[in-house]
Amino acid sequence: MTQPLKYLKESPSQTAGPYVHIGCTPNFTGIEIYGGDLGTSMKRGPVKGQEITIKGTVFDGMGAALKDAMVEIWQPDAAGLFPSANETRGQADPNFTGWGRSPGDMDTGEFIFETVKPGAVPWPDGRMQAPHITAWVVARGINIGLHTRIYFEDEAEANAADPILTRLEHQSRVPTLLAKSEGDNVYRFDVWLQGPNETIFFDI
Repeated sequence: MTQPLKYLKESPSQTAGPYVHIGCTPNFTGIEIYGGDLGTSMKRGPVKGQEITIKGTVFDGMGAALKDAMVEIWQPDAAGLFPSANETRGQADPNFTGWGRSPGDMDTGEFIFETVKPGAVPWPDGRMQAPHITAWVVARGINIGLHTRIYFEDEAEANAADPILTRLEHQSRVPTLLAKSEGDNVYRFDVWLQGPNETIFFDI
């Protein structure tokens, strides 16, 4: 007797692991546990500084949105201070976590972070870095999570003096690291894995 082809279904193909969302964002997948997913909210109460929303989509080399991507961000608060025991420059905003995690929408692939615009932080030699957010991307086809930075297009003066942006050999690619304002404190930052608009990734 021939076994039906649909008897056992193939596991979803995803380099980051076929069940990455179940493990990292179970509530997002419909498994209600722990009272909510870690990183969903970056605010514990009223926060200091400019509250912003960052939206974006991860695109593959063909320009298709990845609907199974997950993005994490790390950043300082509005004063440039990190909520860490190693922060020695001052007291960070106690109502701001500095870390967020967002799975892409399963229909559009769009990720969203409700956060604050980060303050400037010093480079090891004392020079100030332009306001930025560190981002980490995992999705199908990615063997190791990709690190990049989110700078802000409307911080032109700070960007022009940033120790990282100024040392990039191909300055024409700097725009791939710039979040663009869409008004009403909303910024868009799309991630391109390949192609002419490929985002700059950092080997860290």
